[in-house]
Amino acid sequence: MQDVFFDLGHSRFPVQIPDHADVLRMGKPEAIPNPPDAILDALRAPINSPPLSKIIHNKLRSNPDADAVIVISDNTRPVPYSGESDILFPIIDEMIRAGLSSKKIRLLVATGTHRAMEEQELRKMLDPRTLALDLSITNHDSRNGNDMIKVCRTEYGGEIFVNRNYIQSDIKILTGLVESHFMAGVSGGRKSICPGLISESSTYALHSGPILHSPHSRDLVLNKNPVHEEALKVARVAGCDMIVNVTLDSNFELTGIFAGDMEDAHRKAFDKLRTYAAIPFQDKYDLVITHTGFVGINHYQAAKGALVCAPLVKDEGICILGAHHTDKDPIGGENYKRMLKLLDEVGQEKFIRSILNPSWAFVPEQWEAQMWTRLFEKIPPQNLLYCCLEIPDQDFSWIPGENARTIVHETKNLNNLMNQTIAWAVKKQKELLRKNPRVVVLPDGPYGIPLSGVKP
Repeated sequence: MQDVFFDLGHSRFPVQIPDHADVLRMGKPEAIPNPPDAILDALRAPINSPPLSKIIHNKLRSNPDADAVIVISDNTRPVPYSGESDILFPIIDEMIRAGLSSKKIRLLVATGTHRAMEEQELRKMLDPRTLALDLSITNHDSRNGNDMIKVCRTEYGGEIFVNRNYIQSDIKILTGLVESHFMAGVSGGRKSICPGLISESSTYALHSGPILHSPHSRDLVLNKNPVHEEALKVARVAGCDMIVNVTLDSNFELTGIFAGDMEDAHRKAFDKLRTYAAIPFQDKYDLVITHTGFVGINHYQAAKGALVCAPLVKDEGICILGAHHTDKDPIGGENYKRMLKLLDEVGQEKFIRSILNPSWAFVPEQWEAQMWTRLFEKIPPQNLLYCCLEIPDQDFSWIPGENARTIVHETKNLNNLMNQTIAWAVKKQKELLRKNPRVVVLPDGPYGIPLSGVKP
């Protein structure tokens, strides 16, 4: 046996796997050695864009009373807004040096449909230098219709409303993190606007069954990805003067800074990310083992870990998914639970037919249940062995998947639960196949994305 470490953010432990198992890891990018200098260089020599200072000069020349909005992510994304790698204060400082008063700058938190950030959370997230400035901080509220302006209509029939403070600002700057995203390909760029600053109803229009049914609505794919393309259309209408996006390694250190044109700079960040997040593979496996990472705070988010298994597992194979759910509800919201129960009741095929039917009444959070079906197209739900300690046993009567605790009777230690479940699954597959099963381990969880046809 060999040990491979799993890092779930809140817990880290070794799992024991057979010596003959394959271990597929994402690449290890080099961290930027001097982040402050690199950030300034990016702002002063951006990608296909004038320097930030020149953008400000030009805006003030045509309108001396111009104001600015800087869109920031909420604390569900590890964007560096403080410390040595802080990208936000250098942006503000460049704008002030170029003649813009701090009183004319608004920080707008792109919460999407998430709750508003509290003052204490903002103080923890933002650098003291930023907090000391005389500028305003506003949370986007997707449910407040008075804060929205209609900007366009999508091909999928939805009217798109964008935050009024953003649309009416003279200078528009987006910040964010570019990492893999299981619907939109990657985060960052246009996503700061859409879905970051759109109305709740607009979000639903962009998360409908048909748009997510496309095989291109997946991790590390932008070409023909309708989620990406629709978000980009909205962002183009809303406008943007510059983005400042970053890529990070597993230790949250800067590996790239991409400032400039919203589309060109974002594409450069995407290209950078693919060089180490994409994991090339050729074979399929009888047993796939991974985890849900830091993002897997509940079952709703755990779908991101499950999806990396789907390309690798053989039909009727087994997947083992380890999870440490820290959310107060280890499953998710009521709408999500409702959709999981429907999926469990009718099965994957009928579930998809239902949400693709034009008469279907959209249910918020149906999209995450839809993502689970991508795994169940390959394997039956009972072949997903779910290793966690937080979900009550009785809830697995309607959660698709098998409660690993009832298989190996471990209820107190996640490390032991995973090791015993792996040993059980290896033995079961060996007896079924009458030979050692092909086993693969994905130590990076939802962050390393298996893609066929990708060069190492």
